[in-house]
Amino acid sequence: MSFEGAIPDVYERYLVPLFFRPYARDLARRLAERRPRDVIETAAGTGAVTRELAAVLPRETSITATDLSGPMLDRARALVPDRPVRWAEADAMALPFPDGSCDAVVCQFGVMFFPDRPRAFGEALRVLRPGGVLLFSVWDAIGANGFTAVAEAAVAEAFPADPPDFMSRVPFGYHDAAVIARDLAAGGFTATPRIETVAEPCRAGSAGDVAVALCQGTPLRTEIEARPGRTLDEVTGAVGAALADRFGTGPVESPLSALVVTITR
Repeated sequence: MSFEGAIPDVYERYLVPLFFRPYARDLARRLAERRPRDVIETAAGTGAVTRELAAVLPRETSITATDLSGPMLDRARALVPDRPVRWAEADAMALPFPDGSCDAVVCQFGVMFFPDRPRAFGEALRVLRPGGVLLFSVWDAIGANGFTAVAEAAVAEAFPADPPDFMSRVPFGYHDAAVIARDLAAGGFTATPRIETVAEPCRAGSAGDVAVALCQGTPLRTEIEARPGRTLDEVTGAVGAALADRFGTGPVESPLSALVVTITR
């Protein structure tokens, strides 16, 4: 799943403030309450959670931020405030850290992209100390996230013979609590996970900003560009029009819904 080329810049400019920052603050708050000594973040992206952790955790707390994409980490490294953070280009399914090396593993909206989730959960379990916590968020069903649901429908109308389904298939495709609990158990966790549905508002200056975020700041962009007949800008415009028709032409707002999962070692 590619997060390279123009995607990191659009991702940071649009997706982070619209979709990720509210949940990044929520995860950082939850983690700060546990007072960890060492934190490993997986799938850090452009550092939305990393920045929040750096702001709320004591300076003596060690933060290691990892991602599979070098360009995303480069963007993150440039944006984190003046505070020591260890950066590592690493696969969440094969973490390059010793057993029992941290008190917390945190991941915001990355688990859905892991090809082998039980293996990734097993890696989190391995690097956690006894009593440590795995804390992560995944998106709820696409129907509970209005902007994205409307956008996917509009993209499908642009390519009726071969509708891109990246959004519902991947980022919004891992929201069954029973499946999540099963995968955690398959990864070796024996505790019962706490799985909470958390709603946050999503506010944007315009429907066009939301369209750019979703069409050009995610791998949906790759699926659009791979299909003939419509350009990326044309599809982004069509999505913006559909969003404006549903949510208005000025500043727009729609609820977000995600699952926040907490499980201890």
